Amino acid sequence: MATIFTKIINGDIPCYKVAETDDFLAFLDINPNAKGHTLCIPKVEIDKVFDLDKESYKNLMEFSRTVAIAIQKSVPCKRVGMTVIGLEVPHAHVHLIPLNSMEDARFISKEKLTSGAFEATAKAISSHINF
Repeated sequence: MATIFTKIINGDIPCYKVAETDDFLAFLDINPNAKGHTLCIPKVEIDKVFDLDKESYKNLMEFSRTVAIAIQKSVPCKRVGMTVIGLEVPHAHVHLIPLNSMEDARFISKEKLTSGAFEATAKAISSHINF
């Protein structure tokens, strides 16, 4: 059965897309810890990030780095944090979270954004993507 991320990749579920290559997709988390919280995923449905082959893992990290740099340029924050948890969706993914304090990384407080704010944030981040 396809994961929610595979449904997003296939266009069955909409997303606020930030970046895309042949192999990877980055989109805003719809339940973000902070404005600009982005998920980077491989387009191949693999449950755990460490189950990716070495080359795919390395490429996912490189893709995530490019997106993180774009977030840093677009969203006011002290730094962009990265975490891999993977318990909620059985599809490998990297969280990139704009951080101003340790609380922003805890997955307890969530930011409420309008669809307009999501769209503007995705557009701002994607304008700084340079592959």
